[in-house]
Amino acid sequence: MTYCVGLRLNQGLVFMSDTRTNAGVDNFSTTRKQFSWEVEGERVITIMTAGNLATTQSLISLLEERSKHAVDRNPSILSEPTMFQVARLVGATLREVIAYSNDTGVDRFRASVIVGGQIRGGEPTIFMVYPEGNFIEVTDETPFFQIGETKYGKPILVRGYDPEMTFTDTVKLLLVSFDSTVKSNLSVGLPFDILCYRKDSFDIEVRKRVELNDPVYRKIAEGWSKALRESFLSLPDYDL
Repeated sequence: MTYCVGLRLNQGLVFMSDTRTNAGVDNFSTTRKQFSWEVEGERVITIMTAGNLATTQSLISLLEERSKHAVDRNPSILSEPTMFQVARLVGATLREVIAYSNDTGVDRFRASVIVGGQIRGGEPTIFMVYPEGNFIEVTDETPFFQIGETKYGKPILVRGYDPEMTFTDTVKLLLVSFDSTVKSNLSVGLPFDILCYRKDSFDIEVRKRVELNDPVYRKIAEGWSKALRESFLSLPDYDL
């Protein structure tokens, strides 16, 4: 399983993903699920993946191969004119990979993708791409997307999100969301990968990996647990 979140703010975009993969309760490993491409002064694109590992690795390998030789191997995410066209290309490539792996349907090799970024001339944005290749875009009403194990961390994002948040506060909110998911599902785990992109900068401002022994993460996790207990005890009793 996986947990990835892509979130749009007024000042830019924030992406976070876990790195745990598993093939059973006693077989865990670490695999990167966040990937980015940059063209200085022109575009930044980030992709996060969830689902069948063979499918997602093939997807990223194809996109990477086609982006290295854009002149000879179009279409490429580095040559598409808009983020909408990038999302269409990612969706088509995902559908291509799934069809190649399994000509009887998509269930066995399902995967989903979050793709976001900015291309000069357009606004920063994020798309969620489904296994069938279709996709949806963030809106003011739906400013973030999750893939993978989403249910445990979503309530925290819904309650805490504000489009005016700083990158620092957003990462703190995401760490609480991820910590709640880790405590509820063994198939999601550290390290976490974080990427922050500031609007119109066309440069990745923050790229960081949070390890299990990260002292700030530990303080946030422990502080959140303590705050929940104290808030619960402060609530009025319901007379029976």
